[in-house]
Amino acid sequence: MAKRDFYEILGVSKSASQEDIKKAYRQSAIQNHPDKNPGDSAAEERFKEAAEAYEVLSDDQKRQKYDQFGHAAFENGGGGGFHGGGMSMEDIFSQFGDIFGGFGGFGGFGGFGGSGRGGGVTKGSNLRVKVKLDLKEVANGVEKKIKVKKYVACNTCDGSGAKNGTAKDTCGTCRGSGQVTRVTNTFLGQMQTASTCPSCHGEGTTISQKCESCYGEGIVKEEEIIKINIPAGVAEGMQVKMSGKGNAARRGGVNGDLLVIIHEEEHPDLSRDGSDLIYNLYLSIPQATLGATVEIPTVEGKAKIKIEQGTQPGRILRLRGKGVPEVNGYGRGDLLVQINVWIPKSLDKEEKKIFEKMEQSDSFTPRPDKSENGFFNRVKNFFE
Repeated sequence: MAKRDFYEILGVSKSASQEDIKKAYRQSAIQNHPDKNPGDSAAEERFKEAAEAYEVLSDDQKRQKYDQFGHAAFENGGGGGFHGGGMSMEDIFSQFGDIFGGFGGFGGFGGFGGSGRGGGVTKGSNLRVKVKLDLKEVANGVEKKIKVKKYVACNTCDGSGAKNGTAKDTCGTCRGSGQVTRVTNTFLGQMQTASTCPSCHGEGTTISQKCESCYGEGIVKEEEIIKINIPAGVAEGMQVKMSGKGNAARRGGVNGDLLVIIHEEEHPDLSRDGSDLIYNLYLSIPQATLGATVEIPTVEGKAKIKIEQGTQPGRILRLRGKGVPEVNGYGRGDLLVQINVWIPKSLDKEEKKIFEKMEQSDSFTPRPDKSENGFFNRVKNFFE
């Protein structure tokens, strides 16, 4: 199941201040606290979900990464987040308990309950697109232009949904608050809960005369060309988030996000292992024996490397800094050239005589160098 957007969980906009985020988390935690909802596993899950969202959005650096890459920024050890909600209640209180002021462990609930609009900011739906990148674009970063069909604010009514700029009416059910409240008596005392108004869906207003262009929705579908700046080092399946580039919300609110899913096209010669690139180089027997200068592919084109005399198959040559940058950090991977020696499968008579003569030569008698070919030394050489 896909993880929910952190801003959506707390009911705040992408531009919300730290104070707004703190208030939103406090309200959500109070409403969903297990002591207030005994035996309600869904409320407990919302409580942990809100804590995870607050843990990221209350930290400016984590929030910046989340705004750019979404949940993918914290996958595979990316740092931040609760990694699937693994924190216990004690961990959450230990880390965030101070934001609840003098209420301690939520012992007295008598006066709690929301005031004003508690449904949060209306948010448009997200859009998902897949973008294909070749290895050079992955290594250097690239700007792409894509055409998408999306909902935008109606020009006729400026997104209000009302005909000819007519004023909206205050909702008679919630009296403009966007919420309806209910007071119940529990063993913890009197408890007040709030929910989104069913009549106006949290907007606080209703429309009597609807716009004829958007039929009162405040949004229409149009085609838009969007520029996407993709950073260097992204990988297959990674998601780049463009905040506010998704569908517009009905009758105001904030736009959803555009989620760009990366598809990395396969390179004909180079394979990728994290930030490193790997190339399998095949040498002829004379090249490996006598040494040679050969041409190999790189991200940027071709490069020449020198093969030393007597180079053994299985050796790995490292070209430092010729790999792919780290998307969430600094530095660049290497290009690893793995040496293979091509053995011919068939020979003519003259070639066969040459090899038979070499077979009798002392120089062609195998004498493995244990210091060079031993497994642990080969691993050691790989990381040099």
